[in-house]
Amino acid sequence: MPAGKMEGMTPPALVASDLDGTLLRTDRTVGARTLAALARLRAHDVPFVMVTGRPIRWLAEVVAQTGPPTSLTVCSNGAVIYDGAADQVVEHRPLAPELLAHVVERLQDRYPDVAFAAETNDGLRHEAHYPINEISPLVRPGELAELIASPAIKLLARLDGAPDAVAEQMSESLRGVAEVTRSSHDCLIEISAAGVTKATGLAWVAQQYGVPPERIVAFGDMPNDLPMFGFVGHSVAMANAEPAVRAAADAVTTSNDDDGIADYLDRLFEPAPID
Repeated sequence: MPAGKMEGMTPPALVASDLDGTLLRTDRTVGARTLAALARLRAHDVPFVMVTGRPIRWLAEVVAQTGPPTSLTVCSNGAVIYDGAADQVVEHRPLAPELLAHVVERLQDRYPDVAFAAETNDGLRHEAHYPINEISPLVRPGELAELIASPAIKLLARLDGAPDAVAEQMSESLRGVAEVTRSSHDCLIEISAAGVTKATGLAWVAQQYGVPPERIVAFGDMPNDLPMFGFVGHSVAMANAEPAVRAAADAVTTSNDDDGIADYLDRLFEPAPID
């Protein structure tokens, strides 16, 4: 990417970023140059909004590095808006139990071996055969009937198969019923209520700050970032992003392991040369 200030671009009024594979390096740390870029945003009074598929309970390791959040956070692919300073949810759009039952029935008919888990305000409930890596009292096994008996922030469906193909098939099967996306490289499909995406979550936050979409720059790397890319005025994919995400972006920066966010923001906020 050429050096120097980017022609025709002005600094954004809000910066939005995915976390895993974008703000965070592969080892789940935030690079020193990226931390400096975030400090620069704060000095310019530009909100930095984390827009993630992660639930609230997974934010602690990020905030421990970036410092207490000064802006709202979009969690669970747009289903939850979290005020970290006040430690409270200010907006949420869950899947109702009736919808959960309908979605599960449709997917079980087509994918008999699918395993389900449900993110709720109280943690994660999962079927016994759903693979789990997280050890926490907030993560508990349960019968499928229990999983879908209460509203869920996000329904997770794990199965074997090619992730892109399965996500596309599920999207078609649930069109108009629920939103389907993915944010990992394995076949873990994330399902939200219809109309709930990173774009709708970010739109809600931007409205609170009085920032129009065209004044927002957003960074991402995975398919769940694509709705957000379609919403903002300028989208930037990481070099490590999936091909479809790079193709959809307005620009591509260096990888998450190379402080790609810092590379891009440093150029956006670089002082104009003096004639």
